[in-house]
Parts: sequence; structure tokens; C-alpha cells
Amino acid sequence: MPDRSPRPLDENDLHALADGQLPPERAQAVRARLDASAAERLAHWTAQRERLRGLHAALADEPAPEPLRTAAARLQALHDRQAQLWRWGGMAASVLLAFGLGWGLRGQWPGEPASAPMLLAGAQRFAQQAAVAHAVYQTEQRHPVEVAAAQQEHLVQWLSKRLGRPLKLPVLASQGFELVGGRLLPGESGARAQFMYQNAAGQRITLYLGALDGARAGTGADDAGTTAFRLYTDGPVPAFYWRDQGFGYALSGPLARDALLALATAVHQQL
Repeated sequence: MPDRSPRPLDENDLHALADGQLPPERAQAVRARLDASAAERLAHWTAQRERLRGLHAALADEPAPEPLRTAAARLQALHDRQAQLWRWGGMAASVLLAFGLGWGLRGQWPGEPASAPMLLAGAQRFAQQAAVAHAVYQTEQRHPVEVAAAQQEHLVQWLSKRLGRPLKLPVLASQGFELVGGRLLPGESGARAQFMYQNAAGQRITLYLGALDGARAGTGADDAGTTAFRLYTDGPVPAFYWRDQGFGYALSGPLARDALLALATAVHQQL
């Protein structure tokens, strides 16, 4: 027969009781099992809690500061998004995307047709994920990439196969950036690729690319042409992003706007 004896009381039980976090039946059961020492600690913590509440009673009726409300809303969005991704079974995507959700989205795309709200949202999420992926990997010293620049041909063939489209690797030597290498990353609608570059000062930029949500690579399902560059600034680093024939591209790095735009232009011209 299973052991139905109550589990021993621990510090968590006492703290939860003192903070009023136990259901009535559980609270009653815990109180019934208190010995003298535990009852004394409970009385001390309860009195301490009441003194603290009295000390800050004036703040109880004041509205929460706007930064705190914003942080709470973003934290809830992070929790909801992470739970959804875990249900989908995307562990790696959950880690990357949930981390990025904390930065939020405020940017708007002026001039876009009202019939494309889902494409807008997908492109903005794409830019957010690119900035987060940059922040995650650009600090790595020993393993910043999966495949180094010395194996460039293999890198391009491998990622082209995984993304389902022949990829071109931009050359940015004239802009002062040399290829470090690249890696495969998860995305909401399939595989994504990240190419990393570095200049003589040690600054790193990353090119992030892959199919956008709701669009099949190579079909032009989202539009017939190319969307102009958009600047995303709400992540850990700024990113210029654009879409072309169902694919999204984002160049991220800790550079001034004009410098990053010049690099994005150079990348776009070679793609």
C-alpha cells in the first residue's frame, strides 16, 4: 500500500504560511503540525511581514510606475510565448525566441498595404530574432561559428541545402570586414542561417537569413519585388532588415546607423 503519511514540514511550508500563499485546508494542516520552534519562527516572520507592510503602506494605493508595468507585460509575453514554443516541441527555438521577446517590438512599417499585417509581424519578428542571435553568438571567442571561413565552400553548400535555396556569401573585405564563418539556427518557419564577419578592431556583424513566415522560399508568395531596408532598434543591437522573394535578410551589429546601412547595402547588392 502507498505511504499516506504527511510529508515533513520544511522552510517552504512556513514561508508560504506566513505569506498567506497556502489554500485554507493546507494552511490549517500545517498549523496543526507546528512544534514550538516552528510556531515561534512563524510568529516572528508574520510580525516582520506586517511591519514591512506598514512601513510601505502609502505605496499600496499608488499606481505602479510605467517602466514596471511595461516590464511586467513583457515578462508575461515572454512566459506565454515560451510555453507555446515548448508545446510545439521546438526546444532550441524556444530558448532563442523567448529570450528575444523580452526586448519587445515598437517599430512600424509606414506605407505598407493594410492587407499585409501578418507579413509585417513576421518580418519584425525576424529582425528581432536576428538581433538576438547576434547577441548570443558574437561574444563567443572559441566557438562563434559552427563552420569556419576556411571551409567556405562547404559552409555555403551545407546551409544552401538546409535552407532550400542556393545561397551567396557576400564579400565585405573592401568595407573592412572578413568572414569568420557561419552556423545553422532554428526559425519559426524552418531553418535559418547566420554568417559572421569581423573587422580589425574586433567588431562583429552578422547576416541572418531564411524563409519568412507564411512565404515559401523562391515563390515570391509575399510580394513580387524587394522591400526597402527597415531599421530595427529595439533589440540588443540595431539591425537593418529586408525581404526578397519570400526570404528575409537582417544585418545586425553594434555600429552607427550610417555604417550599418552602408554594409547592408553592400550585402544586398551581392545577393
